[in-house]
Amino acid sequence: MYDYVLYLLAGIFLVISFKRDKKKTKMALKKAWKSFENILPQFLTILAFSGMVLALLSPDVISRLLGQKAGWQGMIIASIIGSITLIPAFIAFPIAAMLLKNGAGFAQIAVFVSTLMMVGIVTLPLEIKCFGKKISIMRNMFAYLFSFMVALVIGVVLG
Repeated sequence: MYDYVLYLLAGIFLVISFKRDKKKTKMALKKAWKSFENILPQFLTILAFSGMVLALLSPDVISRLLGQKAGWQGMIIASIIGSITLIPAFIAFPIAAMLLKNGAGFAQIAVFVSTLMMVGIVTLPLEIKCFGKKISIMRNMFAYLFSFMVALVIGVVLG
């Protein structure tokens, strides 16, 4: 429902813009289309790579790697898997819940979900293209380190 409201608002503002200045609106739409065309190949590559990773790593395999007894090694494995996997939050959280039910540790799941949401190895080329190399690499490094801090806090509080 919320999506439809946003689409409706975008459509209304597009009509308003078109009525005010047809030439500028057409130019803006052409620029938006060019931007979409430039990003599309990289986006499709990201989706394909993510699909392959998910197909190769079944929940059982991930659960064994992320068990409570895995400790720091499990956290590092979880952080690497989370950093290279592209999964939307509405899929990631149920997977995390399933992994917890299958014996994964709280800290390992915390670092997995944190890196999954904040670190983007697969999306790094696209991010570099949009924001520049230095900012993209720094953002990913800080997000990676922050994921371990989150995992430590979760491990202490819930573990």
